[in-house]
Amino acid sequence: MQRIARYKFILLLGAVLGLASCDKDFEALNVNPNASEKPNIDLLFTQSLLKGNLPLDRAYFFTSYLHSGTYIQHYAIAKEMAGSGAGDKYAVNDFYQSFYYRNIYTNTMTTLAEIIEAAQAPENVNKLAVARLWKVLLMQRITDLYGDVPYSEATRGKSNLFQPKYDAQEDIYAALLKETEDAIKSFDASKATFGNADLIYKGNIAQWKKFGYSLMLRLAMRTTRATSTKVIAKDWAQKAVAGGVITDAADNAVVRYSNGPQTYNNNPIAFELVNQDYVPSSKGASNQEWGKFSKTFIDFLKNHNDPRLGVVSVVWTNGNPDTTAALQKGMANGTDVKPANPASYSEPNPATILNYASPLLVMTNAEMNLLLSEVALRGWSSGDKAQLYANGVTAALRNWSLFGAAGTIAPERISQYVTDNALNTGGSFDAQMEQIHTQFWVALLLDEQEAYANWRRTGYPVLVPVNYTGNVTGGTIPRRLPYSQTEQGINGPNYNEAVKRQGPDLLTTRIWWDK
Repeated sequence: MQRIARYKFILLLGAVLGLASCDKDFEALNVNPNASEKPNIDLLFTQSLLKGNLPLDRAYFFTSYLHSGTYIQHYAIAKEMAGSGAGDKYAVNDFYQSFYYRNIYTNTMTTLAEIIEAAQAPENVNKLAVARLWKVLLMQRITDLYGDVPYSEATRGKSNLFQPKYDAQEDIYAALLKETEDAIKSFDASKATFGNADLIYKGNIAQWKKFGYSLMLRLAMRTTRATSTKVIAKDWAQKAVAGGVITDAADNAVVRYSNGPQTYNNNPIAFELVNQDYVPSSKGASNQEWGKFSKTFIDFLKNHNDPRLGVVSVVWTNGNPDTTAALQKGMANGTDVKPANPASYSEPNPATILNYASPLLVMTNAEMNLLLSEVALRGWSSGDKAQLYANGVTAALRNWSLFGAAGTIAPERISQYVTDNALNTGGSFDAQMEQIHTQFWVALLLDEQEAYANWRRTGYPVLVPVNYTGNVTGGTIPRRLPYSQTEQGINGPNYNEAVKRQGPDLLTTRIWWDK
């Protein structure tokens, strides 16, 4: 026993001495050999693309569908305003309305910050440029929804900055335009790209440049009503036009999905709408949120004999989706009870919008051509405003073919619609703006945040607001979303400064460019 005890003591002593002798290498022993010390920026970028468009745990449903989409009367929700009907009843619902703000920073923006930090080496210049452009797109979405938001100090938690200041939207726009320009200029055809990790352009630098200039044009045109020495809309619009924006379908920014076993394989809009409202088994009779297309939207398509009507919309006849134009019927915004025979009201087509394998259109030639038509209308370019308008409308109809056979519209029907709805070049400036941006409103169905922002800038189409009992806007369509109540508590001083500068944290407060 004594011998065994002695051996144990010797072994223990050896272990202690051994640990003591390698104490200087203790950190090395504490490193997981299966973990990478350097982030894989290719995988992170793919993730940022998917998270930037993905539901973000309900962000598309809450922000784009229930609010942006009902504000501009693409959709209507027949729930009372105390619930998910807060959107088209013009009520406040902190959980829904602040969701995008709370999730985009903690998800995609932090991922992009990590990519940008890790991609500083010269050989990664193209990857860095693309990440910067993607960051600009997401920041544009955030500031367009809320106004003044954290930008210059955002996502700096590693530096122990947990209470970022809110930048003035005018400064954010100036910074985003400069960031876009610098990113475009930095591309180098001799350096590596994201390749297949880039789900949009597969690393095609020429197409990313067009994306960048398109983003620049979008940003510039958003500020046409804002007076600023920091952002001059005409100058930036002309710079974007000279650089070359997306005018051909081949350059559309599109993420394609496969309806695979993972959520990431599914189109996020289809996934959210199906799982949160348009459950297939309900066959239009018992949608979870009692959501339908708005009467305003369906009436416009019907009154203009729009061939997109059957592409986007169905009613349910004997339990089957029916695209017959004469049967389509929208639901009035402000409805707060489930309508009689709800299956007879129009809702998204399962074969196109609700198809998990459908593509996600991030930015297209339809939007850009319509903006170019406005640029020409303002006299900022030598382009043919009527032809650019026709190109935009044509593209908007043709792009539905990306959704498959159910989205394909016969060429002769497209031509007839474009002819019947040609731009009236002899009309007033306002009348032509109304034509351009009413078509913009139809073309950007599904991209509800962008359509909502463009409506606030232009005022077109002219919409009749809902004056629901108890609404908080005085019967006017909301101009922004309120900040998160949680943010008010954890970042109070900076929140208070932003409110003091921008105006009360209300649905009716206009943000900087919304004059």
